[in-house]
Formats: sequence, C-alpha cells, structure tokens
Amino acid sequence: MKYSALISFLMANLLLTSIGFAEEAPSNTQEIPTLEKDFVKAINAFDKTQIIAQFGEPAKADDVKIKGSNKIVASIWQYHFINTALDGTYYQTTELDFINDKVVTVVFLNNDGSEGSETGQKYEMPAVKPEL
Repeated sequence: MKYSALISFLMANLLLTSIGFAEEAPSNTQEIPTLEKDFVKAINAFDKTQIIAQFGEPAKADDVKIKGSNKIVASIWQYHFINTALDGTYYQTTELDFINDKVVTVVFLNNDGSEGSETGQKYEMPAVKPEL
C-alpha cells in the first residue's frame, strides 16, 4: 500500500472524526474485544492510552506530520497476533490508522506488515494553505 494513498484516505476521514461519534466513551477498565468483527465495531471508542493499556506499545508506529511542523496529524500503528478471525486463527498483523487520538481505519494482515517502509520512518504531509 502506498503511503500517499493512505495519507489521502486518512485526511478524508478527518471530517468523519471531527463530526464525532455518538457512542459513550468506554471506561479505562473496559476490555477491547479481539475477535475481528467485534474489534472493528468497538475500537474507535478507545483512545491511544486505553489501547496501549491493553495491548502495550505497538510493534511499529509511524507518525504523519505537517511539513515544517512537529504537529502529528495521523499515526499508523501495527500490532502482531492480537486479533482472531471467526475460525479462531490469529491475524499476523493488525494495523490501526489514527487521526488525532481516534482509530479511523483497521487493517488485518496475514503478513508481518513490513512491505515497503522502514521501521520508525516518519511521513510528513505538505503544509496546507488556507483558501481565501
């Protein structure tokens, strides 16, 4: 997957994130489900702190910054062997794509997720000029 396409997709989802979700925020003790369909339904209600509390630090994390700024506008995290398919087998990698502090995309992979990028590489978005 090319990161430029992912960045475009994440920015398009920024509108959805800014609208917000009507769901009640989960408590810090509520467990995140790991079965794939339940995980997808629930994960956007959890913030980064709650996700780290349950699964630990991600195996890989990339941040997307606005060029010329240190402001992080999106993050891409990868975990290994945390989610199960309906038949009980584990996905090798789960990718969580964040805008701000909320998950906007979940990707389940049956590989290690290392295709094409170096571990820890940071991606910067070009600065956005406001329209007049």
